[in-house]
Amino acid sequence: MSAALSVTGLHKTYGKATALAGADLQVEAGELVGLLGPNGAGKSTLVKIACGLVRPSGGVVEVLGAPAGSLQARSGIGYLAELFRFPDWLSANELLELHQRLAESGGGAGERAELLAMVGLGDAGATNVGAMSKGMQQRLGIAQALIGSPRLLMLDEPTSALDPVGRRTVRDLLSGLRERGVAVLLNSHLLSEVELVCDRVAIMLGGRIVQEGTPAALASARGVEVQTASGTRLFEDAGREDAPEIVADLVRGGESVYSVRVLASTLEDAYLEAVGEA
Repeated sequence: MSAALSVTGLHKTYGKATALAGADLQVEAGELVGLLGPNGAGKSTLVKIACGLVRPSGGVVEVLGAPAGSLQARSGIGYLAELFRFPDWLSANELLELHQRLAESGGGAGERAELLAMVGLGDAGATNVGAMSKGMQQRLGIAQALIGSPRLLMLDEPTSALDPVGRRTVRDLLSGLRERGVAVLLNSHLLSEVELVCDRVAIMLGGRIVQEGTPAALASARGVEVQTASGTRLFEDAGREDAPEIVADLVRGGESVYSVRVLASTLEDAYLEAVGEA
């Protein structure tokens, strides 16, 4: 089976400015991948090329085995841009109906009701966009991106305007999509959200992927801290598997051990280290 998204040696230049400098990225079916990086790293350009909105200067991008920008590729994508604007005078139902026509989806009223319920807007079908909070509009945008049951969902900062309840709703939604085999590429600056929901993280800088792996793998160990009667001891090069032997040695040496804590870096630490080193 083809990957949901395959990016190989992707380049994009705008005049003398380089937006992408040989990016490589793979997103498999049912995989949630977080795309991280500072502003100007090339994240949005990569997503727009995958959607067929921007032409690459070089490299190969395939969506579900088809060339990016082709009708087959476009039909398998759901997309929500970071800066979107829906007409204020349309109701949620009218907006989704419009996008159903654009996507040539035959889901009808049933699909609209299901999508609104999925994003926590089941009672807001008749509410005009202009009367919605920014968070409600953000969730409506996600519902719009899911029209036609896309196999690849690309979301640009989808939880930036949401409160904790809204972020939980989106996390649950993304987990459900994973179970249905939908691939998700999540472009976000909220590292805590990425760490909670993503299977894998790709850190982008200068138009290239500079580090990649699971959140747990990127968050490396930082030692073992032991609280004893004589004070706090830090074993900097130790990991979780070393903790029992450390405690046993201390006890054999006559120490009273009160607590043990395995220290680990967060995804934010790994991100800052990768960006700083690059």
